Amino acid sequence: MPANGDGTSRLDKRLGLVDVYAICTGAMFASGFFLLPGIAAANAGPSVVLAYFVSSLLMVPAMFSIAELSSAMPRAAGTYFFIHRSMGPLAGTIGGLGAWLVLIAKSAFALVGMGAYLALFIDVPVVPVAIALTIAFGVLNIVGAKETARLQVWLVTVLVAVMAFFIVNGLYVVLVGDPTSIGRFTPFLPFGAEGLVSTIGLVFISYAGLTKVSSAAEEIRDLDRNLPLGMILSLLTVGVIYTLGVAILVGVLPAAELRDDLTPVASAGEVVFGWMPGNLGVVLVVIAAVTAFASTGNAGILTASRYPLAMARDRLLWAGFDRLGRFGTPTLAVVVTTVLMILAILFLDVERLASLGSAFLLLLFALINLSVILMRESRLASYAPGYRSPLYPWMQLAGVVTTVGLIFTLGPFYVVFIVVIIVLAWLWFRFYVRDRVPRRGAVYGVFLRLGELHDEGVDAELWSILQERGASEGDSYDELIARAPIVEFDRRVELMQATQSVAEVLDGMVPLTAEDLVERLEIAFARGIVPERSPAAVFDVLLPGLDHSEVVLVRAKQGVRVAGAGRFPGAGSTGQQPDASGNVTALLFLASPEEQVTQHLRLLAQLVSMVEEKGFARAWLRAAGEQELLETLLRDERFASIVVGDPGPPAQMVDKRLRELTFPGNTLIAMVRRGDRTIVPHGDTLLREGDRLTVIGSPEHVAELLAER
Repeated sequence: MPANGDGTSRLDKRLGLVDVYAICTGAMFASGFFLLPGIAAANAGPSVVLAYFVSSLLMVPAMFSIAELSSAMPRAAGTYFFIHRSMGPLAGTIGGLGAWLVLIAKSAFALVGMGAYLALFIDVPVVPVAIALTIAFGVLNIVGAKETARLQVWLVTVLVAVMAFFIVNGLYVVLVGDPTSIGRFTPFLPFGAEGLVSTIGLVFISYAGLTKVSSAAEEIRDLDRNLPLGMILSLLTVGVIYTLGVAILVGVLPAAELRDDLTPVASAGEVVFGWMPGNLGVVLVVIAAVTAFASTGNAGILTASRYPLAMARDRLLWAGFDRLGRFGTPTLAVVVTTVLMILAILFLDVERLASLGSAFLLLLFALINLSVILMRESRLASYAPGYRSPLYPWMQLAGVVTTVGLIFTLGPFYVVFIVVIIVLAWLWFRFYVRDRVPRRGAVYGVFLRLGELHDEGVDAELWSILQERGASEGDSYDELIARAPIVEFDRRVELMQATQSVAEVLDGMVPLTAEDLVERLEIAFARGIVPERSPAAVFDVLLPGLDHSEVVLVRAKQGVRVAGAGRFPGAGSTGQQPDASGNVTALLFLASPEEQVTQHLRLLAQLVSMVEEKGFARAWLRAAGEQELLETLLRDERFASIVVGDPGPPAQMVDKRLRELTFPGNTLIAMVRRGDRTIVPHGDTLLREGDRLTVIGSPEHVAELLAER
């Protein structure tokens, strides 16, 4: 089981794009469509269709903000984590406890809501069934997130298929089959604009489940792509189904009937599927409703249980919530979440509680949008989101204004409920949390720019996350190392001499004079990094006009004195040098194009992680020749060395040209070493017996290559 830099257990990355889409879609589909339209229509009339459409648009700022923050800080209970790291532990306590309890209430309500549709055909005891489902989903969440997501995919597949069938048939009825349907859309605003605005606030919560997936961000593969893409596809899917589906409800059901109906989709199904034999159409609707409520309850336990896990990591809750079970899931957090859901089902009016809790989620969305502004304006050196929200900061400001405004359209009772949650969370912070945790948050980075207090804690944590994630597939780290030029010094040198040599290598790659280039490299000294337990220093610089990232490696066997470096970018001197004299034998200079800041920071983090590896110092000094030196910085699982002529497939490579050879998947011959010289490989390179090839590629293809030897 992997661990974070702070020693806590880390969740495995098991979720892909389809899983993200299924979690988002399943979390949005439940009462928002199968129960709420009748209540909403009573407030807005036919304009309820417009309310659902506008609400989907208002969800966009929070969606983009969640995607950016998650790509920079992929941690369990994302919403809590983002608020805590941007605004500090008090805001984190309020957001974390509030979101956990609200998600519990909404998930419990989803499972209770199944009874209203099941009762159309089966006389079932709603509460016992809801409790049984809660336990079943709780057990499934303990077994594993991938298993939970797999069920979610099946539930969402059935749900979307049935709803698409419902919409196709419904549009035919409204537009062609029933001439009276269009007349039900007039008057469009029977209760005026005020009724429409208040209804937007009411139905906006139907889309709130979209952001739940951030709670599982730590478990998503290829996060920078899969999270934003999955969220966008999900919002498009649900927005279209909600808007068109509600339009069908308005068109096929009389206004009075729609307002009083607790199962409006089932009632509309009788009309839409009237051509089908018996009650088959209603059966399809009930199947869709049951899968919708089940998927919401299932996704609710998955995401809600990550809140106590994340808060325990930060010592805001008991440390036992941080422990992962034998299946790599937060077992205790899942169990407690499940138990609280059962208690809510047994003793509380979960429908009312979920409705009130929805208002608190609006507050969370406002804080999430504000978090992006704080993270960017703090200018933390290690804040490197792989996905950046468009239209910053206007997108986020619009999100803050609209969500706060929607809270007040719901009425004073909802505002009071939010205040009560805030007060309870503050009391918990005051008497349990305050003396246990340091005050830290990106907001202090903003204060720094204003000449006030600054706390490096968040910057250091973001740097550890960057190191943990490493370079992504798109960052081409191994190719960067494979083509890296090397400068050797056998005598003791000064840092300035090494800098001049690096400038000579980079000269000609950028539209800068030699003097300007040297000056920029000297500035880089102030943000140099001296990793712990490694006689190395890593420097980085962003240069205009550079086509792609380059790294220059300097080996100084007698050492170079380095001062003023820190543990992460911008940290400054820590006073802890590799040895008593501050000497390093490895200098790594990373230069990247000015517009590629995120990729630059990830490559920098990967370089630092490699020189921190146990055994690097000895391998670096003992490396014979450029090829072995470069291999000390290649990731073990992503490269292999092959000697031409060795037994097995390498024996068939003798006197062959590289273009005549076939290697697994996306592997690449990075270097060819012949005797004491290194050959830059190309298709016409003729291999000789004894040549040593360095092959780089994805871990699975490198493993396949090694297995063939």
